[in-house]
Amino acid sequence: MQNTYSARRTMAPPAPYDRWLIYIVLSLVILGLMMVASAAISTSDQQLHQPFYYFYRQLTFLILGTLLGSIVVQFDVEHWEKISGAMMVIVLLLLALVLIPGIGHAVNGSARWIGFGPMSMQVSELAKFAVVIYMASYLVRRNHEIKTSLSGFLKPMALLAIIAVLLLKEPDFGATVVIMATVLGMMFLAGMQWRHFLLLFILVLLVLSILAISAPYRMARLTTFLNPWTNAFGSGYQLTQSLIAFGRGGWLGVGLGNSVQKLFYLPEAHTDFLFAVIAEELGLVGMLVVIVLFTLLVLRILFIGRQAQRIGRHFAGFIAYGFGLWIAIQFTVSIGVNCGILPTKGLTLPLVSYGGSSMLVNCIVIALLMRIDYENRMVMLGLRDE
Repeated sequence: MQNTYSARRTMAPPAPYDRWLIYIVLSLVILGLMMVASAAISTSDQQLHQPFYYFYRQLTFLILGTLLGSIVVQFDVEHWEKISGAMMVIVLLLLALVLIPGIGHAVNGSARWIGFGPMSMQVSELAKFAVVIYMASYLVRRNHEIKTSLSGFLKPMALLAIIAVLLLKEPDFGATVVIMATVLGMMFLAGMQWRHFLLLFILVLLVLSILAISAPYRMARLTTFLNPWTNAFGSGYQLTQSLIAFGRGGWLGVGLGNSVQKLFYLPEAHTDFLFAVIAEELGLVGMLVVIVLFTLLVLRILFIGRQAQRIGRHFAGFIAYGFGLWIAIQFTVSIGVNCGILPTKGLTLPLVSYGGSSMLVNCIVIALLMRIDYENRMVMLGLRDE
């Protein structure tokens, strides 16, 4: 009987997708829905007389994202390489259109959204996705030039400079930093020479530093985060309230739904500062769970990318590397901002914080990663050519 059971296990076909990737994503999404419902309940009730309005919207976007993902996962990865240039052109046009009054929608002084009927899309989220796809294509086409010549990385920098200018006009400094850092990481993993990488890194760091101090509001954020208590009811208000949330959380938190800071003290509690509410309600244990889940997610994505590279699927590998770096950078910056380690910047926790555009794009990202992993497995089983 035991031998029969062992034989059946041996003959069982391998899973078509990375189960651990799915489990981690589901854990983050469920945690995110739970915390969005908790963090936004008071704001939602006061503004819209519906305590779970933001929860229902987030759930709706998750369902829409899942439907989009179910479509994306059906297409071969090579299709994305064919349309990478067209995607980049479309994103550039959208980034320009969002700056036109009447077309772009401004929220809190930033024109980052384009409306489509009752819905709106944050173009910077699409820009992150399109840049990763385009750079993966470029790194495959120009891999030798990237490894040997200075011009290999100066060419995409010209395109990224245009994107950066358009994003800073919105303004969206956070998305600019994420995109630049992701591209630098992708080029480094593609085999760029150390001296070229250091030169480019210093150049980008210098440009971003100049941009950071050139605008008064950015300069205020830089100086405030060093000691937010000097202006606790002015420029340091958001950070001080976030730090109070961390202090109240302790080891195990005050309990789900029992946050005080979300009661109109902490602005953007369900979006940019959701991690502070997690710290207050779930404590250090909850914070560590989130950090571990994101770390495991990034490691699984990078593993998928490495696997694709080893079997000669370089375009798919670079896409996975790009998505892994993007998520790693964004969750690190978001948590760093909430903790007061980094200057205040509007970046959400991927798959966790409230945001329709972010959720839709993140679902597409996960679906494309699942497709890459599926194709990797088919190639290794000999059921598909490279």
